[in-house]
Amino acid sequence: MELRQLAYFVAVAEEQNFTRAAERVHISQSGVSAQIRRLERELGAELFDRAARTATLTPAGAAALAPARAALAAAEAVGQAVGDVAGVIRGRLTVGMVVGCTVTPLFDALAAFHRAHPGVEIALLEDDSDRLVQAVRAGTVDVALIGAATAAPAGLEALTIVSERLVIAVPPGHPLAHRPRVTLRDLGDHPVICMPAGTGLRAVFDQACAAQGLQPAIALQAGAADAMADLAARGLGVAVLSASMAEAYRDRLTARVIDDIDIPALLCLVWRAAPGPAARELLAYGRRAFGGAHGRARADVPHAPHDGGLPEPAAAGDDPKDSRAASPEEQ
Repeated sequence: MELRQLAYFVAVAEEQNFTRAAERVHISQSGVSAQIRRLERELGAELFDRAARTATLTPAGAAALAPARAALAAAEAVGQAVGDVAGVIRGRLTVGMVVGCTVTPLFDALAAFHRAHPGVEIALLEDDSDRLVQAVRAGTVDVALIGAATAAPAGLEALTIVSERLVIAVPPGHPLAHRPRVTLRDLGDHPVICMPAGTGLRAVFDQACAAQGLQPAIALQAGAADAMADLAARGLGVAVLSASMAEAYRDRLTARVIDDIDIPALLCLVWRAAPGPAARELLAYGRRAFGGAHGRARADVPHAPHDGGLPEPAAAGDDPKDSRAASPEEQ
């Protein structure tokens, strides 16, 4: 019996689906199925009822689930105990990132963290902000970069790295391009291009409209700023973007701040209280990367008003030869 077999078993039990479990553990579905079959032969009992569309536990599987989780937790505790003594961080770190948001300081932080702690497996996934927040709360994502309308989603810690106004972006010949002041009511006569529900930018826009009792006609939705800009440039509507997003398209679009939206669009790192060692260390690298990110990301990155008490990573952590980092042979 191998720990990886128990990990695959727990993944299938929790996902109730072999395909989703395979995606979660990053191997093929056939690989998961083969290892589960080997485990079942060794135990002498089937663990899943495969007759239905979902993989449901048999009585034997239900009996095995708690001990399997305990065995995996014990193995992780062994690694952590040794790591605490040796100064080595191991394990797996899942990082979420809002779709279509290319922020190089995050990648810088991940690269520096990986050099210092090669024993930690890093997984990166994209999703909309609402689902990422849910995943962080559920513990399936350790740290996430999200768009938000409030600095800290309920129940989570947050580090604000970008705070900026919403703007409209229209072609130079558009009627709104020549107005010195644009308000939400001005959008009532024009089709609006906006990001879909579940994104931070849309949350800011919807909250501002609701506060004034307005319901602008959202004609088109797109999850990427490039797509929104292309649609607006073709005269299909007024794109609602953040100021830094619009800046990238100033060669073909005119941007105007929406004067009566006082709620800023935020870009934040979020995590659960009392993060594990790997997540805490990554957050420290993130704090340093974003603190020096001016001029390298689309938006200016202000210093966060509250850093959640995160420590600076030790200077030696940037050195891949740091004695505290696991060598490839030790992984």
